[in-house]
Amino acid sequence: MADSSVEIIEGCRLPVLRKNQENEDEWPLAEILSVKDIPGRKLYYVHYIDFNKRLDEWVTPDRLDMKKLQFPKKEAKTPTKNGLPGSRPSSPERDVRKSLDLNIQSASAPSRGKTLPTPKRKAESVSLATQVTAATPVPSLPSSAEASQASVYPAMRDPSFSIKSREEHEQLTSLTTNGTTRRLIPSQPGRKRKNCGGTDEDSQDSSDGIPSAPRMTGSLVSDRSHDDIVTRMKNIDCIELGRHRLKPWYFSPYPQELTTLPILYLCEFCLKYRKSLKCLQRHLTKCNLRHPPGNEIYRKGTISFFEIDGRKNKTYSQNLCLLAKCFLDHKTLYYDTDPFLFYVMTEYDSKGFHIVGYFSKEKESTEDYNVACILTLPPYQRRGYGKLLIEFSYELSKVEGKTGTPEKPLSDLGLLSYRSYWSQTILEILMNLKSENGERPQITINEISEITSVKKEDVISTLQYLNLINYYKGQYILNLSEDIVEGHERAMQKRHLRIDPKCLHFTPKDWSKRGKW
Repeated sequence: MADSSVEIIEGCRLPVLRKNQENEDEWPLAEILSVKDIPGRKLYYVHYIDFNKRLDEWVTPDRLDMKKLQFPKKEAKTPTKNGLPGSRPSSPERDVRKSLDLNIQSASAPSRGKTLPTPKRKAESVSLATQVTAATPVPSLPSSAEASQASVYPAMRDPSFSIKSREEHEQLTSLTTNGTTRRLIPSQPGRKRKNCGGTDEDSQDSSDGIPSAPRMTGSLVSDRSHDDIVTRMKNIDCIELGRHRLKPWYFSPYPQELTTLPILYLCEFCLKYRKSLKCLQRHLTKCNLRHPPGNEIYRKGTISFFEIDGRKNKTYSQNLCLLAKCFLDHKTLYYDTDPFLFYVMTEYDSKGFHIVGYFSKEKESTEDYNVACILTLPPYQRRGYGKLLIEFSYELSKVEGKTGTPEKPLSDLGLLSYRSYWSQTILEILMNLKSENGERPQITINEISEITSVKKEDVISTLQYLNLINYYKGQYILNLSEDIVEGHERAMQKRHLRIDPKCLHFTPKDWSKRGKW
């Protein structure tokens, strides 16, 4: 449908033909990010508006609907960057995003010795009237401080769980957690943070539409200021890793000379990259590794976990980050891996330990993060390995005697995995509580957090997401319907992979002592 008389340039928008999940034709609006000439025809790299970037692709002219072509908005002056002319005209609505990014960056970079005021978040309330009788008033949900001081009274298979009001349990604990505020700048290094604001399940987005400022630490750091035309495009066509061939989803800063190759070859044990199969075969004759470097701290059946120090095994850690960046869009890669530990999950067979996925965590986290980045490689997705990685991260937190939370923002798939894990873990505890002396059993939010090592804010947001918290006769109650109970039981029957704490051999270190580094 392309008209050869009209030249399509970068920044144009128009409908593009693609197949949806039902293998049906659809014409979503897409933006042209790049144009390249090959012998005989042109190819266009498109990003589907409001779709995830992993669906971006090169398309042929016959898939373009030229009748609805939108040209980029003309500008009076060519945009400049660091005093140099811009490489391309802006696309529609790009100016709005740029101005928002600039505002966020200026807010996240205060001058030395100064801090920015923390803006108040709008109080969030969830309507639960559908689960309560019409005559019962339904006030707004409790804040994280209120709910964490409340008690839960569940009974096995009893659909009604009650939570006592705040006044009856003020002696349990005193918290300074403010569930209605959001920090726009990261905590100053070296300071102990007393609380963590934000109780919504979508913690990476604020309720007023203003995203929180990115963190500027980490091996893979959230920072969208780099989001230019180069990093918006996939640069690797295919990766061969052991017996698998992977199609990358996003840009990864591999050396430029490797991006033109049809296949990038990786050693599945040391993750070094090679430009050809012959080079890889020559490398394998010299590579003595048959498992990730570091200490094996867990083994059960064919599943093993290896702990890797980002300072002691810098090359492996950097190669792991390069591979992970192919499937993580919301992070920017930095080569300073010293402050991080990497936990690599592997599957064992006669040829060695094959990487399945990994997560990283800071050696010292002032924000109570127990995961910085987490990834299950595509060949192993939808097989329960993601939840196994999450469960293992919380088992480490239990040994450390801490509660933890994943670093924000989470990717779309990461958010789904964490929501599912939190829901199953909390429901498992509530349904397994047994009564003593004929009385209804009770448990506090704090106790749930201590048992699971899940941060209190995540416990409360999960209860809100499941729509379990109700207010009845002056008390907060949990109402477990039969649908929730049956759905939980079906999900647990499918969850065959679990972490066995008895197989974990892990001794936490005090990383505040610099000698440990």
